[in-house]
Amino acid sequence: MSSSSPSPPSPLAHLNRLKPMYQYVVNNFLAMVAAPLAVAALVHAARVGPEEIVARMQALRPVHVFLAAFVPAAAATLYIMLRPRHVYLVDYACFRTKPNCRVPFATFLEHAKLVTFVEGQSIDERSVRFMTRLLERSGLGEETCLPPAHHFIPPYRNLEASRVEAESVIFSAIDDLLAKTGISPSAIDMLIVNCSLFAPIPSFSDMIIHRYKMRSDIRNVHLSGMGCSAGLISVGLARNFLQVAPRGAHALVVSTETITPNYYVGKERAMLLPNCLFRMGGAAVLLSTSRAKARFRLSRVVRTLTGAQDNAYRCVFQEEDGEGHRGINLNKDLMTIAGDALKANITAIGPLVLPASEQLLFALSFIARRVLNRKVKPYLPDFRTAFEHFCIHAGGRAVIDELQRSLGLSDEHVEASRMALHRFGNTSSSSVWYELAYIEAKGRMRRGDRVWMIGFGSGFKCNSAAWECISPARNVDGPWADSICRYPVDIPEVLKH
Repeated sequence: MSSSSPSPPSPLAHLNRLKPMYQYVVNNFLAMVAAPLAVAALVHAARVGPEEIVARMQALRPVHVFLAAFVPAAAATLYIMLRPRHVYLVDYACFRTKPNCRVPFATFLEHAKLVTFVEGQSIDERSVRFMTRLLERSGLGEETCLPPAHHFIPPYRNLEASRVEAESVIFSAIDDLLAKTGISPSAIDMLIVNCSLFAPIPSFSDMIIHRYKMRSDIRNVHLSGMGCSAGLISVGLARNFLQVAPRGAHALVVSTETITPNYYVGKERAMLLPNCLFRMGGAAVLLSTSRAKARFRLSRVVRTLTGAQDNAYRCVFQEEDGEGHRGINLNKDLMTIAGDALKANITAIGPLVLPASEQLLFALSFIARRVLNRKVKPYLPDFRTAFEHFCIHAGGRAVIDELQRSLGLSDEHVEASRMALHRFGNTSSSSVWYELAYIEAKGRMRRGDRVWMIGFGSGFKCNSAAWECISPARNVDGPWADSICRYPVDIPEVLKH
């Protein structure tokens, strides 16, 4: 009985084997060229002899010697003086949710059903069934938390309850950060707070300054309406402030979203989505131009905005429905628009972070499409060659799925995003910090590792921040302290409960 011979390897398999060699040659091209030139120069010098070399140097004119020494020194000095200062992440802290705010699926749905019987509320049984199906496919777990005001029937959405939630989240995160870093509030030179849907008077930055008795000359900003990517916008703004401030200055960035005033009680399905996805969360981040005690170095911040297009501008839109109930309308084209924004962001950040081997392949692909045939499939750069870790905004299961597919990432690369969504829900602009905390709690961060944070927000915006690890966390003391031992967990496509 004859056995069938194994099929020969495909051409693609051969190319995959050759790719590491190609990457090594291209990424080290300068070194490979410089090394033979240096050896040739040394051999030539040995043949000529020291007496000949000294004689040739003495024959040079003084002005030539002066220029050869002065011009490089002057150029190096000018570069050092004018280059942007490095900005470092000293440390960060995330709000730790409390067990009494936990909202299992059964509790959430029972609460929604009871709201239907309250006079003036229009959530109906059909809407409850829709939210049930959405929750089953959302990727959220049973331990996500909503503010205390949402546990009442009907939910409190007044100003006082909103302030209580904001103070609880923000002050808790800042207290943890100050305890971890040992820095005094009076040593903070800049304060930037972002919260999209709640902007009281006085502002959040004023509230923090009053609570911690900060200096009267502190620069403070409150960003509102910027969506879930506002955390990275705040980091970029803090970087700009720090680069023109005295060396060693500190900037405090606080990212949160206040859920209390934004519970939607209408029937529009596109406006019921935030009720199911958004949960309590917040993060406090300390940045500085001093490397002392720093844990990460900020490499890049890249922002892309597609708000000039009508469909992108309105895809995440706060409005009132036909019955006058206010909420956030998430357009059905949101994922398509997010994909376009991501492509624009990739085009901008790629040349800044990708190795030469990937940039060359991308350039050749671009030329082939323009010159030969537009039907040539564009080359998608392999960002795994630029980053070891990915913190993708946990906006929902569909967002994570789309980015995993678009960037060609493995399940392990998006594990932090999926687990953060499962444990904490969509915590808006602070979600990337919960994901970074997950990676560190798992002990996967190493010195020199590079991290890519990606955020999406209304407008429509896609923002990126690239970090390099200087000193990984020494312990698991953070938002995952009481649950990291249970993760990762298997998340089914449809969760029955």
